[in-house]
Amino acid sequence: MFRWLSTMSTEMAKNILTVSARTKLLQTGVSLYNTSHGFHEEEVKKILEQFPGGSIDLQKNQNGIGILTLNNPSKMNAFSGVMMLQLLERVIELENWTEGKGLIVHGAKNTFCSGSDLNAVKALSTPEKGVALSMFMQNTLTRFMRLPLISVALVQGWAMGGGAEFTTACDFRLMTVESVIRFVHKDMGIVPSWGGASRLIEIIGSRQALKVLSGSLKLDSEKALNMGLADEVLQCFEEAKALQEAQEWLEQFVSGPPEVIRGLKKSVCSGRELLLEEALQNERDVLGTLWGGPANLEAVAKRGKHTK
Repeated sequence: MFRWLSTMSTEMAKNILTVSARTKLLQTGVSLYNTSHGFHEEEVKKILEQFPGGSIDLQKNQNGIGILTLNNPSKMNAFSGVMMLQLLERVIELENWTEGKGLIVHGAKNTFCSGSDLNAVKALSTPEKGVALSMFMQNTLTRFMRLPLISVALVQGWAMGGGAEFTTACDFRLMTVESVIRFVHKDMGIVPSWGGASRLIEIIGSRQALKVLSGSLKLDSEKALNMGLADEVLQCFEEAKALQEAQEWLEQFVSGPPEVIRGLKKSVCSGRELLLEEALQNERDVLGTLWGGPANLEAVAKRGKHTK
C-alpha cells in the first residue's frame, strides 16, 4: 500500500510539474526551446546574421493597432537570415507594448511573403542546421501567436512556403481578390517546419490540411474563404487602400480598453493550448486583474446599454 501511495505521489508531482511548465510557456516573453531541448539560440543567430537583406518594420499607432511589414520586395519579401532575427526582435518589442490591442501583418509592394531566401536555405543544408532553424522559427512564431494582441494577416499577392506558415500564426487572415496562399513544401522535398502544419490543422481540420499540404494546392481567395482559411476577401487592390480596409476590419474586434482586449486574447490562448483545469484557472487569474477595474466599473454604471 505504501509503495502504491509513493508511486501515486510521484505521478502527482510529475503532473504538477508538467502543468506548471506548460502554463509557464504561455507567459509572455518565455521561449519555447532552450539548451535542454538541444537548442542553442546564439549559435543559430550567428549563422542567420551572415545573410542580410530586407527588414521587418514595425509601426505602433496610438489607436493600439500595430503594423508589421515584411519588407524585402526585390525577393517577394522572402525571409533573409537578418529578417528572421529582426522578426524575433519585433516580437519581443510587441510583448512589451502594453498599450497594444491589435496587429496587422502585411508585405511590402502588394506581396505577402514568398518564404525563405534560398541563399540562407542552401547554407543551412545539413539536417542539424535545418532543425536548428526550425526550432528558431517555431519559437518566434509561437511567441508571436501568444501575443496578447488580436492579429490579422493581410495577404496580397503570394503567401508561399514560410509565408503561408506565417499567416497561420495570425488570429485572422484577410485576402485580396488576386492573392494566393500556397504551402509549397512538398515541392521543395520537405514539410512545413515553422509550426504551420500544426496550426493549419487547428484552422481547417486535419482532412482539409492533408489535402492542402500533400497537393501543394494553390488557394486563391475564394477557395481559402470557402475552406475557412480566409476570414474575408477585400476588394481593394492598391496596397495603401487594402491596408486601410484591413485596419477598419480589425477595429471592430479591438474597440475597448487595452486590458480587456488583451485579457480576452490571453483567455483564448489558454483555452486553445492548456488542459481544461489550467485554462479555467487562467480565466480566473485574468478576471482577477479586471474585476472592479476602471473598465468594469464604467460598464456596470452603463448597465443595459450594451443590449441596444
